[in-house]
Amino acid sequence: MSTELQKPIIGFSCGDLNGIGTELIIKTLADSRILDFCTPVVFASNKSINFYRKSSTAANFAFTVIKDLSKPNIKQVNVYNCWEEEITITPGQLNETGGKYAFKSLKASVEALQNNHIQGLITAPIHKKNIQSEEFNYSGHTPYLKATFGVNDVVMLMVASNMRVGLVTEHVSVAEVANLITAEAIVSKLQIINSSLVKDFGIDKPKIAVLGLNPHAGDEGLIGKEEETIIKPAIKEAKNKDILAFGPFSADAFFARGQHEKFDAVLAMYHDQGLIPFKSLAKGEGVNYTAGLPVVRTSPDHGTAFDIAGKGIADEASFIAATFECIDIIKRRGFYEDNRKNPLRRISARVFANVVDERIEE
Repeated sequence: MSTELQKPIIGFSCGDLNGIGTELIIKTLADSRILDFCTPVVFASNKSINFYRKSSTAANFAFTVIKDLSKPNIKQVNVYNCWEEEITITPGQLNETGGKYAFKSLKASVEALQNNHIQGLITAPIHKKNIQSEEFNYSGHTPYLKATFGVNDVVMLMVASNMRVGLVTEHVSVAEVANLITAEAIVSKLQIINSSLVKDFGIDKPKIAVLGLNPHAGDEGLIGKEEETIIKPAIKEAKNKDILAFGPFSADAFFARGQHEKFDAVLAMYHDQGLIPFKSLAKGEGVNYTAGLPVVRTSPDHGTAFDIAGKGIADEASFIAATFECIDIIKRRGFYEDNRKNPLRRISARVFANVVDERIEE
């Protein structure tokens, strides 16, 4: 394996400046052992880093400022200044500044990803309201990245050591969910999850569970028709595409009985149906991964946590998990691609038989 693949350059967007993102970055990267696994590049400003370093328990955090993304210091944490102006940071407050500079960081880090200056990106939490602008008119990171990289569909895939949960719908109101549940949407999500499990997680022939939309998965049409008219036909179509999809399962009984442990991933119909059990069972180390992109992006499974911002008490467990999951997925993708380089030329069974006959006759 190449040196670059062994030690990728990983970018970090700072998220909302008034949230816990910068504190988590400092705590995660303060352990110098992280440099054995990647070369970190933080997209923020040295002044904002120093502001939070003062209140962090990782006060000895060291970094170097770089101006050229093509020449990071592989022996130290790098900070790329996305802005030079003085700004007022007010931890715990929801204001325009927090959203404005969160987007400056995100935009710069995504451009670095597009230009191959970094091999992966960990995004710190943004606030979905104050980041809204003419340039960012999305419900979160996932649809923004989908649009930026020009892909038809992606999956918000929540990842932990004991489970993976994907969503058909993401940040939409409950009133809209049923109208967005279509066979086409379900099959698309299953295809992306299946491909990701193979390429990004190294799982051959993954098994995917599909949850129902209604209580008790509709009770055979008694409590809603979506399972019978949409979800079951979608599962059948997915199986015709060689995807091992099963269900639909009743969401409450499925997780309560530990059935998620029997599958490589679970496809939930909407946000809370999937994320409430995930966050309850992932034990604080969950990771949000955007499956379906040509690049690798992860994030912690929580938000800006304004209530504890600036107090130095934020738990970095999920952020550390997101960092190592990003590194691991990059490596697994590399293995997958390396194993499929220069494959043997495929020939038909008839041609193969003729070749064997000729060898025997000789």
